[in-house]
Amino acid sequence: MLKRTLAAFAATATLAGAAMAETQVPFALDWKFEGPAAPYFAAIDNGHFGAADLIVEISAGQGSLDAIPKVASGAFPMGFADINSLVKFLDQNPGAPVTAVMMVYDKPPFAIVGRKSLGVSEPKDLEGKVLGAPPPDGAWAQFPAFATANSLDVDKITVEPVGFPTREPMLAEGNVAAVTGFSFSSFLNLVRLGVPEEDISTILMADYGLELYGNAIIVNTDFATANPEIVTGFLTAVAAGWKDAIADPAKAIESLIDRNPAADAALETRRLQLAIDANVLTENVASNGMGGVDAARMETALGQLAETYEFQNAPDASLYFTDAYLPAADARKLN
Repeated sequence: MLKRTLAAFAATATLAGAAMAETQVPFALDWKFEGPAAPYFAAIDNGHFGAADLIVEISAGQGSLDAIPKVASGAFPMGFADINSLVKFLDQNPGAPVTAVMMVYDKPPFAIVGRKSLGVSEPKDLEGKVLGAPPPDGAWAQFPAFATANSLDVDKITVEPVGFPTREPMLAEGNVAAVTGFSFSSFLNLVRLGVPEEDISTILMADYGLELYGNAIIVNTDFATANPEIVTGFLTAVAAGWKDAIADPAKAIESLIDRNPAADAALETRRLQLAIDANVLTENVASNGMGGVDAARMETALGQLAETYEFQNAPDASLYFTDAYLPAADARKLN
């Protein structure tokens, strides 16, 4: 009896020790619990974070800027944010303890979404047309550089300021010929409004001269310096979650629906697949694995950002991204 009691105590102590070794890592998303967030929930449900002794709690966000101050302040050690917004934040807040550590959207979803029946199939078609653009929109912020890259005569484009809720409805009703937005979101919003898919043209800026990167995993640098193994373990699990989602998007969406039961599973599966195809699993990522940044491309991207943003300080790519915490290349292969 005593032996059984001691054995039970030892087992309990072992489990308690294991539990104590697990690290809580709150993670701040950029947006709601929609399709592109599913890989992070899959990484929880499929045990990838657990394999790194991490307990990850994911919080929704309110836009591409949302996670950056949360991580910089230390409220969240890790987050997901647009690297172009991060560049501007660090320019305006020199020395803030935040940087990107893994690129997820190798191509950003910034896009011009138009209707072929209204005469918009390629960039040059925007001349002589009305373009709907919400002033705070991330894609609209990149439009001047996109226009330069495609030799557009902006004086021939009528820009109509629109609100986010009215953007796609105005295009569906034909009040504008195209809008700026995120490729996967604007496309699906138009489909839900009854616009035939074959009538929708999605002009991804990254396919038309824009060298910008997109959303990345960001980290509080004080946290990363003190916990490098945790950061690398987190990134390893993120890559595994994306690999699972690419292999079986519908299964990954099940993990999302568990957290957002009101979501439309079919719609979010489609949204996830669109993000995978256009933004995540690019030719570069298929060859080299996810997460890295090409130095020459980043310098070009910073030059394009300077067309639309006046830097207060000389841009320095080393402030915005580090590969110091990335797992080995094999652990970042997605296919």
